[in-house]
Amino acid sequence: MAYTDIDKPSDYFNTKLYTGTGGTQAITGVGFQPDWVWLKARSSAYSHQLFDVVRGATKLLSSEETSAEQTLSGVTAFGSDGFTVGSDAGSNNNTTTFASWNWKAGTSFTNDASATGIGTIDSTGSVNTDAGFSIISYTGNATTNAKVAHGLGVAPSMMIVKKRNGAFNWGIYHKSLTAHKLLAFTTGAPDDDASYWNDVEPTSSVFNLGSGALTNGSGSTMIAYCFAEKQGYSKFGSYTGNGNADGTFVYTGFKPAFVMVKQTNTARYWAMFDNKRDGLNPTNRPLFPNASDQESDSVNYYHDILSNGFKWRTNSNIMNVSGGTYIYMAFAENPFTTSTGVPATAR
Repeated sequence: MAYTDIDKPSDYFNTKLYTGTGGTQAITGVGFQPDWVWLKARSSAYSHQLFDVVRGATKLLSSEETSAEQTLSGVTAFGSDGFTVGSDAGSNNNTTTFASWNWKAGTSFTNDASATGIGTIDSTGSVNTDAGFSIISYTGNATTNAKVAHGLGVAPSMMIVKKRNGAFNWGIYHKSLTAHKLLAFTTGAPDDDASYWNDVEPTSSVFNLGSGALTNGSGSTMIAYCFAEKQGYSKFGSYTGNGNADGTFVYTGFKPAFVMVKQTNTARYWAMFDNKRDGLNPTNRPLFPNASDQESDSVNYYHDILSNGFKWRTNSNIMNVSGGTYIYMAFAENPFTTSTGVPATAR
């Protein structure tokens, strides 16, 4: 029996906390070169900052904004054990506390669709098949049934897509919603439109696109963060809230290091939690991908991180309203059981 695909999840995902200095600062201790870095000020209301190695250092996207890619001194370099931040206040304001969430890709990827016969749009990027994560760049052609190679070797469970060269909303695919629907980093409910994913589920080699500008505008330069589920390391699923302080338990098969949730049957905030900013149960310090708000500290967001999942300790409508349907993405601190059969523990 395979208990887990990955014994040490922190080799592929890790949360790193730091305090800004106002000047150039090397952030180390991530444990690997992060290929996707998502930053957020905790103690101040600055925008989320997303950087990756495919677009290049200093190339910013913000999850709560529809703006085109910008150039600024946020992440100015990617290093073997972390990254460097410049003087921009949103990533390094003096005395402000920050959280960074870091994912490892690392293997160069190129697909010439006409040469390989895989897909119909050329794609390049960085891929990690062990961790089920790829960063894919492509240029839209506004053609129905376009196909883009993602490099994972298995079908993605979640994809986060953004136009770079113009103002447009984010487009998010989640397997629990199917390819008939799309979410954005706003408070809206899912949109149902075949022009996004062409109503076709992604395969082990490609994801499908309709002709819509949000995911496939003519001449639009696009970036896609693609995730495939890996046993004991990552999980992408759904649950139903019970509206009770003795809330819904969500089984992941591992002790979570990071959880992001979104109600999908009405308009609600996204919320993201990790294992570093609290350190003890109950955890109650969300940040919100659709808002620049500083870190919250409220009983409304209590939940426990357990050895095999997470459990809500609140009836908050953002994560546990009665009858509410939610999607989530989660990454592991430890697998529930290692590949040699050793169990992990709750905290």
